[in-house]
Amino acid sequence: MRLPHLLISLALLALLAGCITTGQPTGERQGAHVDGRIEALGQSSRVKHLVLHYTATNLNHSTILLTRAQVSAHYLVTDERPPRILQLVDESRNAWHAGLSVWFNQVNINPTSIGIEIVNYGDAERALVPGLSTDRFQPFPPAQMARTAALATDIIRRHGIAHENIVAHSDIAPQRKHDPGPLFPWRELAEQGIGRWFDETMAAQAALTHLHNGVPAPAWFQAQLARIGYDVPRHGRWDGPTRQVLAMFQMHYRPATYDGLPDAVTAGILAVLPTHGTALGPPRLTEPPLGVGTPSASTLGAWAALAQRVTPALVGGPSAG
Repeated sequence: MRLPHLLISLALLALLAGCITTGQPTGERQGAHVDGRIEALGQSSRVKHLVLHYTATNLNHSTILLTRAQVSAHYLVTDERPPRILQLVDESRNAWHAGLSVWFNQVNINPTSIGIEIVNYGDAERALVPGLSTDRFQPFPPAQMARTAALATDIIRRHGIAHENIVAHSDIAPQRKHDPGPLFPWRELAEQGIGRWFDETMAAQAALTHLHNGVPAPAWFQAQLARIGYDVPRHGRWDGPTRQVLAMFQMHYRPATYDGLPDAVTAGILAVLPTHGTALGPPRLTEPPLGVGTPSASTLGAWAALAQRVTPALVGGPSAG
């Protein structure tokens, strides 16, 4: 008489076991079975920034520094022929490459960034000083930059990194870093969709307007630098830290002269550089560019002449303005 009840009980247990094990485990973490087949739509990558560096030393020493010391990077692009890409830290983990850093008011970029170190001596022979000639910096070979661009493109695509968040180490730490230096080909990379750039015709027009009307006050430069992401003083005076931020901005966007002095050419670039996106794609400006409608100087070739006509006397001493 109890057999039917036993069969019913066994059937219920089998059904219950089936409910528990319907999702077959796809992974195991500390003994817990994890079913990863169902993925939520409400998510995004934790990676928001891509930071470019140079190592300032040779490949062997670079590898030792980035694997056996308290500094690291996700990737190392070698200077071999042909170059190789070494992954030193998994993208899911923090690499200790950015250090004390700020970008768009975010402090500490390490947790939200991927770091690429490029084997290049930089200016390792002497410390950076304002106005230092680029002759002592080591150029980046085309093959090495091609590998770097391919790697960066893949990272940007997978993580959806915005143009304005593809930065130099010197952008996020301008008071203490200057890599990847003035010979790094930011403009060429921007043409490949890697990083932010500006409309050069509009910038030249704006530079002419500033040349005619006078270079803006320190507070204007500080506000513009802050608008595009830099950590810069906002006290309205020319001082050492402000000049250093301006020099690192110039190193990125006007590398022919990065003396940290405000001039019409620098002001023209700042006036039209998008806060978000890039002028080589759909730009998104937070304010109308200065100088639109003035007589045009349509290429960067006119900028050197403009810079020559701007006198350093506009700046004065460190406490001027």
